Amino acid sequence: MSIWSRISDALSALASGEGLSEVFDRLRAPPERTVGFTIAVIALSAKMAKADGLVTRDEVTAFREVFHIGQADEAAAARVFNLARQDVAGFEDYARRIRAMFGEDRSTLCDLMEGLFHIALADGTYHPAEDAFLERVAEIFELGETRFLTMRARFVPDALPDPYTVLGVTPETPIEEIRKAWRQLVRETHPDRMIARGVPQEAVRLSERRMQDINRAWEDIRNRASAA
Repeated sequence: MSIWSRISDALSALASGEGLSEVFDRLRAPPERTVGFTIAVIALSAKMAKADGLVTRDEVTAFREVFHIGQADEAAAARVFNLARQDVAGFEDYARRIRAMFGEDRSTLCDLMEGLFHIALADGTYHPAEDAFLERVAEIFELGETRFLTMRARFVPDALPDPYTVLGVTPETPIEEIRKAWRQLVRETHPDRMIARGVPQEAVRLSERRMQDINRAWEDIRNRASAA
């Protein structure tokens, strides 16, 4: 059964009058969390599109880059998007339920945030409403300011990423500790680890960009240490 069939089943299980937000309370264990991750990205994308007032073709294309959607599955994806757009529940309620769905799994919540950044920047413009939206979602996810700023710096063109921030260290951290931090991030970004966290295989492709940023940061820091 495809993930989109499972999504359709999850939506069909909603009782009359229940909103899409109820789905997140029912998808807390594997393999259901993979379904929950996909629904979460669609639902928050819909709320984010509502925040800046429009949905562009570029954003739709970016979403298709995150999730492969065949013609037969378009109805299921559209239904989730429309339910989120029409749901009276606000995005903060969605974010809290998604936070509860993934518990202490901050890595998967970061994966989800990166998908949202990718979609937000698809049209080449980062709207202030999108920035406020994503900052608030990250706050509800309890990701911390450093993680949010690191992701923002990696995606937003006018924000140059600090290599130490990318690796979660400081310039005062010993080089061997920085090396350990880099290796740990590389392990966490491995596709098998991401799939084990409940990230759909289609979304794992976003990790390629993260891996490039992680390795670039390490190379920058190592070169600085060698030149010192």
